[in-house]
Amino acid sequence: MAEDVRSAAENAAATWRSLGGEGLQIPFVAHMGFSLDHCAAGHSEISYAPLPEHQNSLGVTHGGAIMTLLDVSMATAARSDTPGQGVVTIEMKTSFMQAASGPLTARGQLLQRTATLAFTQSTIYDAKGRACAMALGTFKYLKEVGRSATLLQRAASGSNTE
Repeated sequence: MAEDVRSAAENAAATWRSLGGEGLQIPFVAHMGFSLDHCAAGHSEISYAPLPEHQNSLGVTHGGAIMTLLDVSMATAARSDTPGQGVVTIEMKTSFMQAASGPLTARGQLLQRTATLAFTQSTIYDAKGRACAMALGTFKYLKEVGRSATLLQRAASGSNTE
């Protein structure tokens, strides 16, 4: 059983790396257990089986987990036509339509892009195909993923030297 979980995690990591090269690591996405099922031509599809620790006090998937799934789905759709180019979230508007529980699927779409911005949307569906939440988001394209990640890490640590 542990080998199956490890194998699934390794396969998921490989699909995420296909977006940004071997250097792409998204620790929080791996921690949440998101699985990238499809990513091409401005569309993405991500599967997610929420764990008990991802629930709120009502026993359904926590809104923060839902928002993370929407954010990642939109970012993935934005990156789908430019693998290797990263994005960062500029803004996001989320609507919760009904409680979400059980296996979930997020379908993201790149609506429009400019040289520096991506305008996206995503909807999360439950196992019965009901829409649970949706979001609109704007993302900024980064010129070089590796360099941008290094600069963001330096900014977070307070070091602004290049």
